[in-house]
Amino acid sequence: MTQVRSEPIQSVLGGRRAVVASSPDLSEVPERPEGRRHILDLDDFSPAEILGVMQNADVMKEVLHRDIKKVPTLRGKTVITLFYEASTRTRVSFEQAGKILSADVINVAGDGSSVEKGESLHNTALTLQAMNADIIVIRHPHSGAPHFLARNLDSCVINAGDGQHAHPTQALLDLYTIQSHRGQIDGLKVVIVGDILYSRVARSNLWGLTKMGAQVVLCAPPTLIPPDFLNSSRQVEGHPFASVQIETNVERALEGADVVMALRLQLERQRAGRLPTLREYSRMYGITPKRLELAKPEVLVMHPGPMNEGIEIDPEVAHGARSVIEEQVTNGVAIRMALLYTVLTPRRGGSFPLP
Repeated sequence: MTQVRSEPIQSVLGGRRAVVASSPDLSEVPERPEGRRHILDLDDFSPAEILGVMQNADVMKEVLHRDIKKVPTLRGKTVITLFYEASTRTRVSFEQAGKILSADVINVAGDGSSVEKGESLHNTALTLQAMNADIIVIRHPHSGAPHFLARNLDSCVINAGDGQHAHPTQALLDLYTIQSHRGQIDGLKVVIVGDILYSRVARSNLWGLTKMGAQVVLCAPPTLIPPDFLNSSRQVEGHPFASVQIETNVERALEGADVVMALRLQLERQRAGRLPTLREYSRMYGITPKRLELAKPEVLVMHPGPMNEGIEIDPEVAHGARSVIEEQVTNGVAIRMALLYTVLTPRRGGSFPLP
């Protein structure tokens, strides 16, 4: 398996090191002979790779705090964001990340493109590749669409969310946010509450959190938990999620939690018969100030957004002192800068100083 770049990138971004107490030692990350070409999910990431991405994000975040937020690292490269679903945070953060690194960023939406005329995903992607796109960042309602492009195109592919399958960049920014506050992820109790069954964010976070040694607890009504987590099919030696705990009572789940991550509850779940009413869900599973008292005093409150305030999370909690939800957005830009750098920058023997 290829590994993330291991040499320090401070020289590439201007020679200044960001001082972050929780920053992992990049010297521990194995060297890689080539760059990772695609970011499709976290199932094929090693813990060392994840640490390497977070180390690079430390430096990228320092760039975000400069007076002039611009570095020439990816000058001459083209990044195309191809979004077949509505998005604000993910699309804008990829656009901002590319522009800060001086890449040419082109945004393409399904609405208003040749997709409305019946053009297939493959032909759309071939057209974009013919325009010399270096990276295609894709969000698609069908699971597996980024993997299909990665098999059939020469361009690098980054998954910005595919159906109910994966959202690796969101998971990486969540891991980075936890690491920044706690200094480590290993041993922390992370409680994920909400629509586990349909959540691509939960799936990618499961891979990332378990690889990094977190104690993960999934909490939801039984109708919103994947069937293989309700039975014993994963309780076998060597299963990657054998250590994940399932809890249908939110009070028991939150006891002693270091991190609480609420997931957006989509209104379609009630119409599909997964829930009696949204009010009932909020009463039984909503993250309220009183329930949060069951967690550790220094608990981190997270949410991938957009939030349904008053349903899955109380406004007082979402905007309270323990909330790092806005910080997740900022960290999303730094993580996506790090990932663009990872797939587009070959290993260098020397430095790349800024003018």
